[in-house]
Amino acid sequence: MLEFRNVTRRFGDVTAVDNVSLAIAPGQMVGVIGRSGAGKSTLLRMVNRLCEPTSGEIYWGKQPLLSLRGGQLRSWRRRCAMIFQQFNLVPRLDVMTNVLMGALSDRTAAAALFKAFPAEDRARAVLELDRLGIVDKALTRAQLLSGGQQQRVAIARALMQQPDIILADEPVASLDPFNAEVVMRALEEINRTRGITVIVNLHALDLARRYCTRIIGMSSGRVVFDGLTSELTPEVTGRIYAREEFTRPVLQQDLTESAA
Repeated sequence: MLEFRNVTRRFGDVTAVDNVSLAIAPGQMVGVIGRSGAGKSTLLRMVNRLCEPTSGEIYWGKQPLLSLRGGQLRSWRRRCAMIFQQFNLVPRLDVMTNVLMGALSDRTAAAALFKAFPAEDRARAVLELDRLGIVDKALTRAQLLSGGQQQRVAIARALMQQPDIILADEPVASLDPFNAEVVMRALEEINRTRGITVIVNLHALDLARRYCTRIIGMSSGRVVFDGLTSELTPEVTGRIYAREEFTRPVLQQDLTESAA
């Protein structure tokens, strides 16, 4: 279980995450939604220690994550894979090599330098690419792929870490609607078939509704909603996004205009 206990993160006078306490059980598919600046990315980055809390504690099971140092921290970052909006691939390298980099934590620096990856790693990489529908691109340079294909390469690389949890920070923000659906379906299938916990930050409310079973809504650094997707009513959405069109009642005039 991933647990936040009264976690706060400040950047100078700005409070990005404000006294957040929540628990995420293993195997959940969780969508974190909210306006830009709500604290979504900071929340995720504190889990794998890319960003340190100002106060509070974060636990994985009984392990306090903030106490990890050196090899223990590297081991946790292998178990806690991160997927970013901008893919973070090496553009000039082929897809296969980019994916194999996900296994580097278990290999020597020399293996990476000379691309001396074991046959078992190469077999796993091919299998992950096949599951994601891009095995035919294995020898193509990453920079020649579309955005959606690059994000699937990034997912395959994350899976090479054999993670317990995947943190996806706005993974579809730079993609067109079709590729956004492809990437979200891939993450949902990974969660459903492998039992890997997936926490994904999203701007697109419709994607959160379709692919996540639990929604955490953030506003001004605070959790203002935590519940099932079915409980995400217009009133709740209004609290998260603080927009008048979500909070005011639907009038007959609105329905008439919509029908027209």
